[in-house]
Amino acid sequence: MTKLPLRLLTIDDDDRLRRSLRAYFEDSGVTVFEAANGVEGLAVFAAAQPDVVLVDLTMPGMNGLAVIEELAKRSPQTPAIVVSGTSDVNEAVEAVHRGVWDYVTKPIISMAALEHTVNKCVDRARLIKENERYRLHLEELVVQRTQEVERTRLQIIQRLGRAAEYRDNETGMHVIRMSHVSRLLALKAGMSDSDADTLLLAAPMHDIGKIGIPDGILLKQGKLTPQEWEIMKTHPRIGADIIGEDPSEIMRLAALIALTHHEKWDGSGYPQGLSGEAIPLQTRMVSIADVFDALTSRRPYKKAWPFQEAQDHIQAGSGSHFDPGLVPLFMDIMPEVLAIRGRYQD
Repeated sequence: MTKLPLRLLTIDDDDRLRRSLRAYFEDSGVTVFEAANGVEGLAVFAAAQPDVVLVDLTMPGMNGLAVIEELAKRSPQTPAIVVSGTSDVNEAVEAVHRGVWDYVTKPIISMAALEHTVNKCVDRARLIKENERYRLHLEELVVQRTQEVERTRLQIIQRLGRAAEYRDNETGMHVIRMSHVSRLLALKAGMSDSDADTLLLAAPMHDIGKIGIPDGILLKQGKLTPQEWEIMKTHPRIGADIIGEDPSEIMRLAALIALTHHEKWDGSGYPQGLSGEAIPLQTRMVSIADVFDALTSRRPYKKAWPFQEAQDHIQAGSGSHFDPGLVPLFMDIMPEVLAIRGRYQD
């Protein structure tokens, strides 16, 4: 007999057979439960949760086939073994179709043979459960590794964004602030949590193209010459090229924002001169968050604007620089915007 603790349920209307099975299996250390019919058997099964069930096919009321079918629905990994005196082959085949694991005929000539059948089915059930646990463990490992790869990808995105920002901001906190503000604005505009979180993770890469702009132009304290300005205007395309094509939704959005974050509602922006709703919605959100935080941040070439002046500038640009539908929503979330400003200070 198996060395592990075993719980066995026998469902049979033959009292003498049940007593014989109990005596034999209890001598082997098995805990035995009894039921005299199918309905009682299912109730005992629910309460006792046995490791294996012996079922007679011919019983009054609910017959063995119906019991087997119900057991298979409730617990397909619990072996059900038919112990029956019927010689009907069709009934035996039907029992297999309904989920029976093995078939022993009455009268039982050898209890040892029945014991062997029980052990065989229990060992098979244990193997199935172990394989299932192993499969689930592998799936968990795959999920963990995937999450680790995604976390690494996101860290790279954020750090590259901050690396670009360090070119003209000594702390690189601008990209953190404007990303969180972009997410707040997205939620205010009715975007789903999932899409807003994607925007939060993609927005830090908006200015990555500044890596390709010479310091003499990027950090120049005076006004740029027309030639220098043309060079500065190349950074959106440089950013999109750096990010490149990627199957990741976050990276695709990051490339799109990098390319379009200097487009303006009235079409006067660059590099493509897009206007209105031709500019991606996420970019229109990032544009407001980016400009407001840039205005209120100190740079080598300018002082930080007072918050009210920056708000006035955003409102003045409604319908020209900025999406006129988003500007009022941005003003509504100003307390949260300023809280983010205080949380991620330069």
